[in-house]
Amino acid sequence: MLLRKFCGIEKTDNGYLIHGDAGDIKLVFMTDDIIRIRVSFDRKFKEASYALVTTAWEDELDELFQEERTRIQAKDVVCEEKEDALIFHTTALKLVMKKQPIQFLLYDAEGKLIYNDLKERAFDQDQLGRVTHYSEIHADTDHFYGFGEKTGHLDKKGRHLRMSPKDAIGADPEFGEPLYKHVPFYIRVNEENLHALGLFYNNSYDAVFDMGNERSGYWDSYCYYQADGGDIDLFLINGPKMASVLERYTYLTGRQAMPTKQSLGYTASTMYYAELEQNCDEEIYKVIQKHFDEKIYIDNFWLASGYSSGEEDNLRYVFNWNKKRFPDPEGFFEKMEQEMGINVIPNMKPGILKNHPYRKVFEQYDAFVKTPDKAEDYVGRWWGGEGRFVDFTKKAGRDAWKELLKKNLMAKGMRTVWNDNCEYDGVEDRNAYCDHEGMGGTMAELKIIQSNMMAYTGKEALKEVYPKARPYIINRAGYAGIQRYAQVWAGDNLTDWRTVKFNIATIMGMGLSGMSNAGCDIGGFAGPAPGGELLLRWIQNGIFQPRFCINSANNDNTVTQPWMYEENLPYVQAAYAQRYRMIPYLYSVMRESHENGMPVMRPLFLEFPEDVKCYRDQNLTFMFGPSVLVANVVEKGAITRTIYLPKGTTWYDMNDNFKAYEGGQTIELPVDLSSIPMFLRGSAVYMTTEDIHHIAKDTMKALDLFVSCEEDAEFTYYDDDGWSKEYEEGNFAETKISVKAGDRKQIHFHKNGFYQESWENLNLNVVSKEKGAYWVSVDGEKIPRFLIRDAFDEAETGWYYDMSDRIVKVKCKKPQKDDFEIVVSCEKFDLIGMENEI
Repeated sequence: MLLRKFCGIEKTDNGYLIHGDAGDIKLVFMTDDIIRIRVSFDRKFKEASYALVTTAWEDELDELFQEERTRIQAKDVVCEEKEDALIFHTTALKLVMKKQPIQFLLYDAEGKLIYNDLKERAFDQDQLGRVTHYSEIHADTDHFYGFGEKTGHLDKKGRHLRMSPKDAIGADPEFGEPLYKHVPFYIRVNEENLHALGLFYNNSYDAVFDMGNERSGYWDSYCYYQADGGDIDLFLINGPKMASVLERYTYLTGRQAMPTKQSLGYTASTMYYAELEQNCDEEIYKVIQKHFDEKIYIDNFWLASGYSSGEEDNLRYVFNWNKKRFPDPEGFFEKMEQEMGINVIPNMKPGILKNHPYRKVFEQYDAFVKTPDKAEDYVGRWWGGEGRFVDFTKKAGRDAWKELLKKNLMAKGMRTVWNDNCEYDGVEDRNAYCDHEGMGGTMAELKIIQSNMMAYTGKEALKEVYPKARPYIINRAGYAGIQRYAQVWAGDNLTDWRTVKFNIATIMGMGLSGMSNAGCDIGGFAGPAPGGELLLRWIQNGIFQPRFCINSANNDNTVTQPWMYEENLPYVQAAYAQRYRMIPYLYSVMRESHENGMPVMRPLFLEFPEDVKCYRDQNLTFMFGPSVLVANVVEKGAITRTIYLPKGTTWYDMNDNFKAYEGGQTIELPVDLSSIPMFLRGSAVYMTTEDIHHIAKDTMKALDLFVSCEEDAEFTYYDDDGWSKEYEEGNFAETKISVKAGDRKQIHFHKNGFYQESWENLNLNVVSKEKGAYWVSVDGEKIPRFLIRDAFDEAETGWYYDMSDRIVKVKCKKPQKDDFEIVVSCEKFDLIGMENEI
């Protein structure tokens, strides 16, 4: 059933209702840059979205999400009707709808075509009830990014992608489909106009995206989105910059939850630690102490599901405690968290086996997904046998879960929620009944919504038990909007050299889908133990992932641990030390993500959208925030690393005395086992500290700042107490560092917020390759120059020109004011007064 013919139009309170021969279309101009095009073949237009936090209409779930959702006033856009088309203008866009056959075309403000539906085949509902939207593409010059969590290269041109989350243990990292997340959003860019456009389909039915894999001689080149049911609820999200698309997409679906600072530390885990016959707690204490002894910094511990197993049958019973393995859960939490400073994060799964010790609690709440006729609880495939499934779209289901979560875990000391195996793929009958907040629905529509609402329930429980703390939640599965609740990870990945390589693209794809706080299981989860070189390279990449965690279930009777290959231990220790040095910068970039949706691990084209080569680069090089380019070694036995350096800036090799490279070229560097290639951008601000080895306990006393100023630069350094919600009330320190380039380099600091930072000393490093400094001033006062490095190292205040790095090094006490400036003068100085005589 193809929607072909325009039959009429009427104005609504927030847009237009367009009548067609096979269905109706609602148009809402949410902003000048966000247009909603909703096609309904049943013409009902039910509004009940779990994904959106910004709407311009009444929604059935407004009350449920009253603390999260904002309703805006849609733009009042005039419709210009012509004989063959309807035309709508915003300040940024022109939308044209052809009347017959129905087709939408989108133009920018200058009249340049940036998107169009496939002519004569735009919107369709087939004989099975599946809905399809076809878009025209340019196969040679279009690129497609996002799609939530996917394998393979970052650009999905030519791929056929399925959205139907599975427990995808050991998935092929290059070609495996599907994985754990269902995010029907992507960004398209054409090389010729470099205009980024986002397409978000607010529909949670299983779906496929075909991005030019399918071909037909009857049509121009096309891609399509197809969902098993529901409407084609499309949001066109204008750029033109990709960063603007991300900001607007997360404006619709929610920003990344602000993480706790401790969550950015290393997390240890393996299924093995909680699977011993008895006294797992004692073994875990030894493991944590081993990390301390080996100077492998650690802040968190994932407690695998073995803690909840039955003492007789070893089956998983969520919220249960196996007292043989953990005789004193309260004492375990107390020792780990209070004495050792380790945040313990127990695993939770939403399936309930028939002998579950708390099954009667769930039954009393009537908490489960039902059979299609609603006559009884649905029973499906689960860990250890058949199980029932908590219905998180039902208030009673959420209440039952919260009761046991608070009583059996939080009351014992748990402060972080880890939701595992939450894809709900064991509910095989997709007609199984879900409550859907009393409206009734099917698992076909709501399967992936269960994942988001499981995270939502964890957030509510944490808020009730720890009202002052910001919630820290981890989810394996999720739908669009999961980022506003949870950190996510790339599931049970395969131990393979291809995995360490392609997981980089997977994490960047999640970042381009709103999920900035992401990572993968370092070393691989499924398969045999990683070899020494593979584990090392994985760790060296893992230090740049917001979620930095080793987690394994090796099938060769081994346990993946960072010290397992003694010959590589110095390199492992160095990588962990590097991660913890970068915490101030990483925390600042996570704050940026919380504010505007920008990810931590960024494809080169996100920072350099004008460089066409960045869209084609497949070397899995990435920007770590805005300031640092990282080119991890991800090939076995590599002795060199090929790196493309984006044009438009100089790049400074942070491992080779800040050696300068001109951008726009491909270089090849020698590498060895110690190599973590990193380059400072030509105009950038970057910061580290040497003081943090344990986030939970250590206090930063000095901030090390690196500045390059080929051109003016800017960065916002952010800090707060790291755990509470007080940052929402202004208890933060947000310091805008503005750098003015030139012979007189001016570094201006302007702080907002009333958080009192702990650091007292500032170590500033200013790249100055052409010449050293003439003088340096701090807050208007010139400070001493040192010609001998030893004397500079011993001094409290002063500056020194490092000839090896050709960096002006400045040290001083932090001025006790919210606004101050450091000036590094590299102006011309005629030392002997005779330059004009020579």
